[in-house]
Formats: sequence, structure tokens, C-alpha cells
Amino acid sequence: MATKSTRTPMSAEHKAALAEGRNQGRSVRRYLEALEAHKPKRGRKRTSESVQKRLDHIDVELAKADPLKRLQLIQERLDLKAELETVGTKLDLTELEQEFVDAAAAYSARKGISYAAWRELGVEASVLKRAGVSRSS
Repeated sequence: MATKSTRTPMSAEHKAALAEGRNQGRSVRRYLEALEAHKPKRGRKRTSESVQKRLDHIDVELAKADPLKRLQLIQERLDLKAELETVGTKLDLTELEQEFVDAAAAYSARKGISYAAWRELGVEASVLKRAGVSRSS
């Protein structure tokens, strides 16, 4: 006969540690995703005037375009209209950054993440300093 193993329930401390790890991971992920989504693009900055000028040009091109080119122009027009809505808006990372600062040192220690890895990903040195992640950690 096989013996039945009994499972010991998780302690309250273990459950709290798991929850803390999930919260830290969530804070780090949200901040990094926001950085990734809003990092500056290379090249000349587009202004609302330059986007509008391109939209006007697309309207002229649409009249004489073949169906495949028209499809591409319509998609570009949709993309430009979406971009026009966000031009000039400043993203406020304050709350996400503070959550990151609160979680980053413990997360780094637990996952073995170095200062250099954070920097290469685009996290500012001043943010890492506030978080307590140093070059030597």
C-alpha cells in the first residue's frame, strides 16, 4: 500500500512573502512597460503641424492611388490621427516611478539583477539611486 503524504499548509509568513514578490514584480513590470512605450524615437521630432501636413498630403494621394496603395495610405492616415491625439501630451510616470523605487532594491536582490542591467534597459541613474540600487549591488 502506498502511504499518503500529508501536505503542510503554507505559513502566513510564506504567503506574505509570495504576495510581496508578486507586488514587486508587478510594480517593476508596469514601470518598465511605460518606459518602453514612451522612449524617445530616433530622428527629427514630429510636430502636430508636420503630422497635419502629411495628413493633407495623404488626402491628395488617395484620389489617384491604386487599391493597394490606397490601403496603405488609409492605414497611415489612421496611425497619424492616433499620433496627432498624443502629440504634446506629457506622460506622468510619477506614480509608477515611485512604485518602482519602492520595489526595485528588493526585486534586484531577489532576482540577481545588476545596476548595469537596469541602466541598459533605460532606467535613469537617479531613479536607481532613489531605489537604493547602486553600481556595487
